Amino acid sequence: MNSFELNKIMGAVFGALLFVVGISVIAGMLFSPRPAELGELVLPEPVEDEETVAEVVEVDPLPVRLANASVERGEGAFRACASCHSVDPGGDHRVGPNLWNVVMAPMADKDFGYSSALQERGAEGDVWSFESLDAFIENPRNYVSGTSMSYAGLSNVDTRANVLAYLRSLSDNPAPLPEASEDEAALDGEEETADD
Repeated sequence: MNSFELNKIMGAVFGALLFVVGISVIAGMLFSPRPAELGELVLPEPVEDEETVAEVVEVDPLPVRLANASVERGEGAFRACASCHSVDPGGDHRVGPNLWNVVMAPMADKDFGYSSALQERGAEGDVWSFESLDAFIENPRNYVSGTSMSYAGLSNVDTRANVLAYLRSLSDNPAPLPEASEDEAALDGEEETADD
């Protein structure tokens, strides 16, 4: 290739670039953006409607809920769990472990194929206290990340308290109920007077 042909190619490339830049400059002069003439955009204030305002639900402390719990209603609620858990003394494990005498028992202490996450909690000395059972039943995967329990959880606080009362009854020597602190007991007393 001789220098004359190379000059023609380079000239064509530079000519095309010059054409694109020129069009861009001319378009910028013809179509320049105009500033907004309306000023600020004022949005209306939100109106709180009784139907749209979410209620903040006060949840009683666990000792108060347990003091008011029903073993019979807990047994009824537990029927959904009975497909995976047995509750007989010395009963066989199913998909989940037998839950006889589970309240205040060490985590992952039975001869069952627990998840490694639950085995670690048991090795650390964690027990199935009322608080830990309440949190686990509410959302198993949130309480023990990596658990193999596929249950989605039980969000109703009163139903959970009833289930805990039922689980507590599944023992020859039921664990004592946790005592409410003075603040929690006062809170329960206020509710009783409000109900009267």
